[in-house]
Amino acid sequence: MSAVWHPFFQHATEPQPPQITRTEGAYLETADGRRLLDGVSSWWVVTHGHRQPQIVQAIREATESLDQVIFAGLTHAPAEELATELVGMAPAGLDHVFYSDSGSTAVEVALKMALGYWRHEGDGRHRIAVIEDSYHGDTIGTMSVGERGVFNAAYDPLMFAVDRLPFPAGDGQNTLDAFETLAKSGQMAALILEPLVLGAGGMRMYPATVLAGLRQTCDRHDVLLIADEVMTGWGRTGRLWACDHAGIAPDIMCTSKGLTGGVVPLAATLASARIFDAHCSTDRTRTFYHSSSYTANPIACAAALAQVRLWQDSPMQSRLDDLGAMQSARLARLAADDRFENPRQWGTIAALDLKVRDGGYLAETGPRMRAHFMENGVLLRPLGNTVYVLPPYCVTEDDLDLAWDAIASFQG
Repeated sequence: MSAVWHPFFQHATEPQPPQITRTEGAYLETADGRRLLDGVSSWWVVTHGHRQPQIVQAIREATESLDQVIFAGLTHAPAEELATELVGMAPAGLDHVFYSDSGSTAVEVALKMALGYWRHEGDGRHRIAVIEDSYHGDTIGTMSVGERGVFNAAYDPLMFAVDRLPFPAGDGQNTLDAFETLAKSGQMAALILEPLVLGAGGMRMYPATVLAGLRQTCDRHDVLLIADEVMTGWGRTGRLWACDHAGIAPDIMCTSKGLTGGVVPLAATLASARIFDAHCSTDRTRTFYHSSSYTANPIACAAALAQVRLWQDSPMQSRLDDLGAMQSARLARLAADDRFENPRQWGTIAALDLKVRDGGYLAETGPRMRAHFMENGVLLRPLGNTVYVLPPYCVTEDDLDLAWDAIASFQG
């Protein structure tokens, strides 16, 4: 038996995972020679495709001169250049970049920045607002601002309380009204949200007008807005950032997953000058006391820089539009199938729910669907009875047909 303990994997009930020996483009190849279409971009990280040549080459070149460099008191060109590019590509006003190594740590950094800001401003604000069914990571702080349930019940004594907003219904006025009530109390430090799409919460989607309205409420009551673009960033919703659909800029923004094209781990938390300036002082107690050992790893920063160049030098918006249209056409075919309900899409992300008596993440339908998809040459990971396709941008029409045909052939 393998000594490996896999994530989100019940070893007592799941079959032995297949070993992947090669990746290329939109495909994974197993040790026994099977090819699997990566319909979930290997947990939403792979953007341009596996082993994208420019990114791989950038990593090779970086290793000729650099490996890990401590980032407390030292710096290096890949991190400096990447920060400049990120500031230029981000929504306006996000002028400072703090590096970490995963989506969870990027969000932890954001929460600490927000609370540190209010402390240094001499304000007692400490409350955090979240949207129900959100997911922001699996560290203690990120679990605290995520949905409570089977995933984190064992760790409840470690988590802090937050204020929860209802998920937007219809035009989302229910969410806007609830947040207005909380925000005007004067105790709200920050609102953290996944813009437009709640990923692990079931690919739940809401309109850009709600995001714009929440930004307006934050402005009226001086509440910091934290946008968790870890999943939604780098084109997943059809624009570079999900916030772009609403024409808004958060005070703090988190990015990871697609930041390196999905090749190596890296994360960044971008902050406005307002947040940075509150921590920048001759009073050393205002120092932002956070780091991880591999902060701004030069190899990872080089990979991210290559990924950024692809965005700058390739017709990425055209590609996103094309992929969105391809997904929409296939989603429409199943929308008329009475076995499914609630078809939905934001950009390149398409999802729908299989009608079952007992839904939810622990529904037995999920593992059975996953096995069926694997048998049909497709890697998809349903969220309970919710099935979604979130592919690398290099997929072809035939690739998508393979994925959607596998969904259509599932008999329940």
